[in-house]
Amino acid sequence: MSSRAERNLLIESNLPLVGYLASETHARATHIPRDELASVGALALVTAADAFDPALGVPFGAYARRRILGAFADEMRSMDWASRGIRKRIKETVAVRETLTAGLGRTATAAEVATAMGVAKDVVVEALGDAARTVTTLEDPAARDVAADIPLPEESALVGERREVLEQAVAALPERMRRIVQGVYFEERPVKEIAEELGVTHSAVSQQRSEAIRLLRDALDRYFAEGAAPATTTRVSAGARDAYFTRIADAASARIAGVFRESAPA
Repeated sequence: MSSRAERNLLIESNLPLVGYLASETHARATHIPRDELASVGALALVTAADAFDPALGVPFGAYARRRILGAFADEMRSMDWASRGIRKRIKETVAVRETLTAGLGRTATAAEVATAMGVAKDVVVEALGDAARTVTTLEDPAARDVAADIPLPEESALVGERREVLEQAVAALPERMRRIVQGVYFEERPVKEIAEELGVTHSAVSQQRSEAIRLLRDALDRYFAEGAAPATTTRVSAGARDAYFTRIADAASARIAGVFRESAPA
């Protein structure tokens, strides 16, 4: 296989990863259209394939994931309205409020925060309001869980719900797929090492990883679908897909299980 063909294969087999990460990021940063994130991510995937050096021993999936998330972070920064001065004021105000809250055993009021900072109450109110809509960059570890310093309750609920569904979806994958996903994306192990452990080829691991990502995407799309059933991306048989949804339903909470049982055959 020529280097050009290998590069194209890397791109094609990892396209589902772009869609998955775009959906996950859009859930935490709803002001950025998902299709825009997908476009940015696809470009990052292409540049990652061009720059990838297998001699480094890092699996392409983990390498591409970092490049895609980095591109998303750049996109979020370009759309962020807050200057460094505003961010500094927000950070200081939130820090003072958290300190007072811990000491008082209750949420500190804006007036109390203003007194502690020696500023007008209106300044604190404005800073806390800005904090509620300030997007965190993806390099910040906190961005794995929230999209703002003080997320709205419904945003926090959506992030938690999405994480819960994803955890159940990963756990319900066929054993080999689950081990590959955990090894590549969570443990960041080299694909070669995983292939040797499973007694299969490097290509087989890549194919299984791609199919696992498609199944995860189908599970998330199924759960969060509004209206008509979403298009299927997985290449497994309808029976295998329905069995996968059933496994999710069997292990999940009643709320999640209800959605996946509806998709199962009668």
